[in-house]
Amino acid sequence: MSVALKNVRGSLERFAGDSGKKVANLVISSNVTLGVERPADSGVAVWFVWDGMQVCIAVDRYPKVEDNLQAIHHIVEARRTEMRHGGLHIVRATFRGFTALPAPTKKGWREVMDFLPQDEPQITREVIESRFKRLAAQRHPDRPGGSHEAMTELNNAKEQALKEKGN
Repeated sequence: MSVALKNVRGSLERFAGDSGKKVANLVISSNVTLGVERPADSGVAVWFVWDGMQVCIAVDRYPKVEDNLQAIHHIVEARRTEMRHGGLHIVRATFRGFTALPAPTKKGWREVMDFLPQDEPQITREVIESRFKRLAAQRHPDRPGGSHEAMTELNNAKEQALKEKGN
């Protein structure tokens, strides 16, 4: 994993040097959770700003997170090749296709469901279900202070929690 991360960062640095335009606001995101060797979703997304464009390169083709990171490294290296043989205008046109996804802003399921790090050993299916019911009573759109957005976020958090914990 560390080699794949190093490759992505290195290829972006070389890309910035080749283009003469800096890469800023780099975010590398995945569903990797400490202690979980193989997450159910091994996809990876890399967000950055280059030449005034917010770019997102996402790959979920491979079963291993590090292989998806390596694929992103190869995509960036391909853009470097395009730059050498076709120029900046081709790379800009290519990156326009990578601008559709926004940078990650959503909270993880633990944060949405108000779990603290010290709660981790006790988080079971029953605890998740109980916490969901309590929070749903507060966040439901029919309740004061509740909303559709808060309930959707809670439903998604519960689904992710149950998928990860699998108890």
